[in-house]
Amino acid sequence: MPQSFVLQNKEKLEKLKSQADQFCQRLGKYRMPFAWTAIHLMNIVSSAGSLERDSTEVEISTGERKGSWSERRNSSIVGRRSLERTTSGDDACNLTSFRPATLTVTNFFKQEGDRLSDEDLYKFLADMRRPSSVLRRLRPITAQLKIDISPAPENPHYCLTPELLQVKLYPDSRVRPTREILEFPARDVYVPNTTYRNLLYIYPQSLNFANRQGSARNITVKVQFMYGEDPSNAMPVIFGKSSCSEFSKEAYTAVVYHNRSPDFHEEIKVKLPATLTDHHHLLFTFYHVSCQQKQNTPLETPVGYTWIPMLQNGRLKTGQFCLPVSLEKPPQAYSVLSPEVPLPGMKWVDNHKGVFNVEVVAVSSIHTQDPYLDKFFALVNALDEHMFPVRIGDMRIMENNLENELKSSISALNSSQLEPVVRFLHLLLDKLILLVVRPPVIAGQIVNLGQASFEAMASIINRLHKNLEGNHDQHGRNSLLSSYIYYVFRLPNTYPNSPSPGPGGLGGSVHYATMARSAVRPASLNLNRSRSLSNSNPDISGTPTSPDDEVRSIIGSKGLDRSNSWVNTGGPKAVPWGSNPSPSAESTQAMDRSCNRMSSHTETSSFLQTLTGRLPTKKLFHEELALQWVVCSGSVRESALQQAWFFFELMVKSMVHHLYFNDKLDAPRKSRFPERFMDDIAALVSTIASDIVSRFQKDTEMVERLNTSLAFFLNDLLSVMDRGFVFSLIKTCYKQVSSKLYSLPNPSVLVSLRLDFLRIVCSHEHYVTLNLPCSLLTPPASPSPSVSSATSQSSGFSTNVQDQKIANMFELSVPFRQQHYLAGLVLTELAVILDPDAEGLFGLHKKVINMVHNLLSSHDSDPRYSDPQTKARVAMLYLPLIGIIMETVPQLYDFTETHNQRGRPICIAPDDYESESGSMISQTVAMAIAGTSVPQLTRPGSFLLTSSSGRQHTTFSAESSRSLLICLLWVLKNADETVLQKWFTDLSVLQLNRLLDLLYLCVSCFEYKGKKVFERMNSLTFKKSKDMRAKLEEAILGSIGARQEMVRRSRGQLERSPSGSAFGSQENLRWRKDMTHWRQNTEKLDKSRAEIEHEALIDGNLATEANLIILDTLEIVVQTVSVTESKESILGGVLKVLLHSMACNQSAVYLQHCFATQRALVSKFPELLFEEETEQCADLCLRLLRHCSSSIGTIRSHASASLYLLMRQNFEIGNNFARVKMQVTMSLSSLVGTSQNFNEEFLRRSLKTILTYAEEDLELRETTFPDQVQDLVFNLHMILSDTVKMKEHQEDPEMLIDLMYRIAKGYQTSPDLRLTWLQNMAGKHSERSNHAEAAQCLVHSAALVAEYLSMLEDRKYLPVGCVTFQNISSNVLEESAVSDDVVSPDEEGICSGKYFTESGLVGLLEQAAASFSMAGMYEAVNEVYKVLIPIHEANRDAKKLSTIHGKLQEAFSKIVHQSTGWERMFGTYFRVGFYGTKFGDLDEQEFVYKEPAITKLAEISHRLEGFYGERFGEDVVEVIKDSNPVDKCKLDPNKAYIQITYVEPYFDTYEMKDRITYFDKNYNLRRFMYCTPFTLDGRAHGDLHEQFKRKTILTTSHAFPYIKTRVNVTHKEEIILTPIEVAIEDMQKKTQELAFATHQDPADPKMLQMVLQGSVGTTVNQGPLEVAQVFLSEIPSDPKLFRHHNKLRLCFKDFTKRCEDALRKNKSLIGPDQKEYQRELERNYHRLKEALQPLINRKIPQLYKAVLPVTCHRDSFSRMSLRKMDL
Repeated sequence: MPQSFVLQNKEKLEKLKSQADQFCQRLGKYRMPFAWTAIHLMNIVSSAGSLERDSTEVEISTGERKGSWSERRNSSIVGRRSLERTTSGDDACNLTSFRPATLTVTNFFKQEGDRLSDEDLYKFLADMRRPSSVLRRLRPITAQLKIDISPAPENPHYCLTPELLQVKLYPDSRVRPTREILEFPARDVYVPNTTYRNLLYIYPQSLNFANRQGSARNITVKVQFMYGEDPSNAMPVIFGKSSCSEFSKEAYTAVVYHNRSPDFHEEIKVKLPATLTDHHHLLFTFYHVSCQQKQNTPLETPVGYTWIPMLQNGRLKTGQFCLPVSLEKPPQAYSVLSPEVPLPGMKWVDNHKGVFNVEVVAVSSIHTQDPYLDKFFALVNALDEHMFPVRIGDMRIMENNLENELKSSISALNSSQLEPVVRFLHLLLDKLILLVVRPPVIAGQIVNLGQASFEAMASIINRLHKNLEGNHDQHGRNSLLSSYIYYVFRLPNTYPNSPSPGPGGLGGSVHYATMARSAVRPASLNLNRSRSLSNSNPDISGTPTSPDDEVRSIIGSKGLDRSNSWVNTGGPKAVPWGSNPSPSAESTQAMDRSCNRMSSHTETSSFLQTLTGRLPTKKLFHEELALQWVVCSGSVRESALQQAWFFFELMVKSMVHHLYFNDKLDAPRKSRFPERFMDDIAALVSTIASDIVSRFQKDTEMVERLNTSLAFFLNDLLSVMDRGFVFSLIKTCYKQVSSKLYSLPNPSVLVSLRLDFLRIVCSHEHYVTLNLPCSLLTPPASPSPSVSSATSQSSGFSTNVQDQKIANMFELSVPFRQQHYLAGLVLTELAVILDPDAEGLFGLHKKVINMVHNLLSSHDSDPRYSDPQTKARVAMLYLPLIGIIMETVPQLYDFTETHNQRGRPICIAPDDYESESGSMISQTVAMAIAGTSVPQLTRPGSFLLTSSSGRQHTTFSAESSRSLLICLLWVLKNADETVLQKWFTDLSVLQLNRLLDLLYLCVSCFEYKGKKVFERMNSLTFKKSKDMRAKLEEAILGSIGARQEMVRRSRGQLERSPSGSAFGSQENLRWRKDMTHWRQNTEKLDKSRAEIEHEALIDGNLATEANLIILDTLEIVVQTVSVTESKESILGGVLKVLLHSMACNQSAVYLQHCFATQRALVSKFPELLFEEETEQCADLCLRLLRHCSSSIGTIRSHASASLYLLMRQNFEIGNNFARVKMQVTMSLSSLVGTSQNFNEEFLRRSLKTILTYAEEDLELRETTFPDQVQDLVFNLHMILSDTVKMKEHQEDPEMLIDLMYRIAKGYQTSPDLRLTWLQNMAGKHSERSNHAEAAQCLVHSAALVAEYLSMLEDRKYLPVGCVTFQNISSNVLEESAVSDDVVSPDEEGICSGKYFTESGLVGLLEQAAASFSMAGMYEAVNEVYKVLIPIHEANRDAKKLSTIHGKLQEAFSKIVHQSTGWERMFGTYFRVGFYGTKFGDLDEQEFVYKEPAITKLAEISHRLEGFYGERFGEDVVEVIKDSNPVDKCKLDPNKAYIQITYVEPYFDTYEMKDRITYFDKNYNLRRFMYCTPFTLDGRAHGDLHEQFKRKTILTTSHAFPYIKTRVNVTHKEEIILTPIEVAIEDMQKKTQELAFATHQDPADPKMLQMVLQGSVGTTVNQGPLEVAQVFLSEIPSDPKLFRHHNKLRLCFKDFTKRCEDALRKNKSLIGPDQKEYQRELERNYHRLKEALQPLINRKIPQLYKAVLPVTCHRDSFSRMSLRKMDL
């Protein structure tokens, strides 16, 4: 108000103030609707989410009213409170990015009293969305409201529940609380009650007093909850509003001024008492409130009463009510009746019609609000309390009728609603179990309800399973049920005096194995608060466990199985129940255990309810359950089978509890359970197994679940029952499956089920102990085993008895399988499935290999077995694995394969694998199929392939092979060395060699690939990301430790890696078909740098580890073999593996050990290397040299030491180490020629080291050894220098090949080295696709070998030497060994390479033939085979001969098809001259370059200019454009000039007789020609009579194709043609073209017409005619030219004749449309002929004076006249 106004009206203000005071005092407790507004939450959420600030301020003001609401689809919403229930699909929002926001609302509308109903509000809301005139009619009110909205934290502090109870951790009660609001979910939420909640919500909706007499206008309703009829009986249970007390006895609705039929919008919340009686009721009193204060009118006048009784027939009364209102106070005892009953003498508003609408809703964990459940619970309760008769609804049930009613109520449970069934699930199941265990006594009779209860349980469980499918874990178990078993179920019959399950009793630590093997707790339990945060999200309902428990159960879900937690000790030691190990200890141990265990984990149970002390009964739940299950049939049995897991787990938990509460945990297992129970279990398992066997084809999915459940059950039984009994159950299952397998055509499905079964059983945490690893294999009959063997803990294989048994330990023998039962089953399964004869099991390889792999992984990471001796015991269980894997060698993936040939060094042909006697698993296959431990030697025919010798094996995948080899290495690493050694002694040479093959494969398989491979893999793999649950599950199921288990080597140099590598993923377990490979980071697609580094690190560690194990095994083999006779062949194999491992990428750690082993091997068995395995010696030199050039110092020093000792050894054996010298030189040559990343600086250092060794070697100082070493080192340095040059020219292919050529030439005296370099050159040519040149290199190599072979041995069928090869190429003769300095081949160390043998020669020639074939030179292929055929004929090798003739046929047929020459292009030739000092060696050199076919002059010019331009600078290099002779004086000395000319092969006339085909004209070329036109005055072109031409003929030093692509020009001659000679050449060429076109077959009319047009067409008849007119019009004055004149005249004669022929031919080819064209051509021809006639007929008289008697052959020498020689 304006200031002046205030001063004037001070009194008025005072008056207003006092009035307001009065009103507030008088009417303060009433309220009245004043104003309303609406906020569109979706807009807030989306805007607050999108803005990046920390908190968002959103202002909603009147101005923005129009556009502030987006269109909402479902605006037709009806019914109270449905606003909060509806969320339309398009508004579903993502709250994850929501940031705190502050709303300022400035937009309020006055509430009209008559427009309070929900429908009115919905209309307003719809209007707000469309800017319409409706809202303008509403009266706006100026006000401001600020609201803060922020996301709720996971666990808010100071939290009050909807019942206003403090949530624990509420340290300070004065802090402002956060209150949780109860949600009314839109859809049913299926979550069991786990907390007490008993609330009632009352919603007065409307009142109609229009027909009531008297004044009742300002109406309010008072609501009270009464426990009696006296007004003082109101209970303080109504929740207060803010700023009021927590609970009040009454609540008032708001008053709508002057409205006789008001609408209400209140919610009144009442806390229901736990027990209700018939007298509890809701009382509604209606008042009229008088606003004006008048005399003798009270403030409120009661104008009506009505009420709702709370219980009706024992059930809570809720729902919609339309109540009549009484005008006077209700009479006595009214509360038990409902107001609808017309009580006598009462007055009602509007004739007892319903005028008051109210809704009552209950949220209660006490009242089921379902008639069927109510009835069941009431009856059970009556039995408990012994209160008869029972009143249910309108019925009274007497005791004699109780049994039938109870049974019918149990079967009626199926009809109840699913939502209440789930809410009261725990109680329901508890009661059913109680009825099973404690049959009620009714009227003195014991009533057995076991069957009825079992049926009810089965049907309820199936119902849950079917209806709540989203709620299953990966085993298909419903999480509600698994959490029931896990947390809730307990035996009802525990004695009252048993320890209370508090901290001192059960505590939180009863463990029992359940099938909850996943890392996830049942989905309904992952909240660590004691109430549910939100009921509408089924995933988060709570269970009161402490956070510690929760963390422990997530991480450590594999604690010890407390039901028997002795690990490897002699006898059972019970862990005291109360003791709960510290979480950290338990969780770390659990994490270790879970590393790669597939599925066994036992969980911590925390009991939610205390065990009530009840009367003891006769029945035990597990016994009763087993019995009922065995006897049930029909649909009940079917539904029990569907959910077998539930009953199995209940049974196991019941058994464990029974043992615990009866203190039987320490009792011997055999006496824990009665005989009849064991019989029931056996019967149950047997029938279920037969179900699996008989139904696996029909109900695949059900049988898979059943199979898994059965396996988990047996796994659990191993923890509580007698193991022998459980093993007999397993055997029963096996027998059933085996007998079925006989009759199946395709057994793989059943075998797969059996694998799953076995895998689960074997995942028992005491799997190792169950296999009795400490007892040694003694035949059962042996009366007195030796003392030492019985007592020895580590490897006590000392007695003779043992030695005979060693074979049994390594084979799946009967004693082995009896002793180590489970391991025997696993390995038999592996042997059967991997057996190449097993039909139809190929698909299971991956699965069975994984099973073994995962078992070994879990042993490896199990802390209980970390001690090496213990590990050796564990490894003993898997010794037969070595034999099984040796059997599979031919089927393993070949990791050694390179691009060209299979590199696997198989020492024996695959056929030998078949025929080998004493196979590792002969009888076991049959035994496994029969499922018995008695060897039955008959194999069922349907199951096995017929064995054929040359059968193709199916190969395993790389991944499976890798896993299998990892298993092999693990066993080899951990097994006791002495045992292995004894076994190796027994093996045949064949078998040992096979073991070495396996090791060779292992080396290749685990070779370190390097980071680049991982990066490449990373970019190739697009893997789906998985959800958190799957990741956790992976972590605990542990399929990630795949590549890691062996990194934990006992050698100290290796880093331990914290987690498994994701490289080459683990194959997943069956039930996760949808999962992709596991990788450390599944959220983003590409792995980070660090992860790739980590993977590479793990891969490197694994490679080192694997190779060290291989090395250890090799050492054991060497020790074993060194004492036997057959050592040669085996030591060769050992050396082969050793060398192969040196050739792969290895770590420094491994190489040091490897070199040490290699040195030991050489010093122990020198003759092996230098006499038998000479090739291996060469190989060794190459490997050592390669490591001498390593960049790592330690490797260099080891390698140089090894190399030096190798030489020394060789010298000591024969006082001459020519062989090693030779091989080292050769190795270096090939290393230099082939290796890209070879570092000569490091190599020089190593050579220096070797020299130093030699100088300081005192023992050999007096011998020639130091000098020879010096010689050798000097030689090697020379090679290195050449190499450096080669490095410089790496980019210049021609220069590089020239250098290699020069080096090879330098080795003319040492054939081995020359051969090495020729092969290096061949390799380089092949890389550049110069196949012809590569072939030439190989032919030269072959010729070289032939020369030396013919010196060594004179065999008729071998080539005599180079001479034999000259048909292939004339250049070969340079390989002849005739000079004096050639060494003779019998000298030590010369020609010792593998090529200097007959087979080496054959190999070279075959390669040459292949290269010629690739080059398209099929004629040369024939020549090569001409040399080869006699050799094969002499060896009677029909197979090779047939192959060769096949290839020859191919070659000749290609020649036939490609006769014209257009199809094969052999090459284009250019003369290249280099001028300028910049070129160094090349200055003034001329070469002929051979370029690929169809290379244009511009291309080679561009290439050379570009290449040298880069080298010298672009401005320095210049290409000379013409082909005239170059004058050096005129060139700029600072520039580099290149002259390039196209040249053609040139043949003399006599040569043309032999060179007939296109191939002949392109092979063995030594002469080339190019022409240069010129005139005498210096121009290039002039008129006809002054046009001269220079023909230049070049001769090269070698014929093309040669072993290089450019060859020096050695000779050059020029021929100059006079103008008339030029004319003669032109005319001859034209005539030839005409002749060719005329006689072409088939005829080509287009070609013919083109040539004719060019010869006689009007436009160009100037051509031939002009030539004739210039040269033939006059007889020349110079007699020297007579002959030329005459020759030209004769040419024209021939020309006209040819034109005539061509016209005639054309006439026969053309169609009618070309007649006119033909006539035109003929006219032109006649014109031309007429013009030429006089010129042609003019003869030179002088020439025809004396006709010589002999006139032949003149022309052929006529050209000599003007030939100018330029030598």
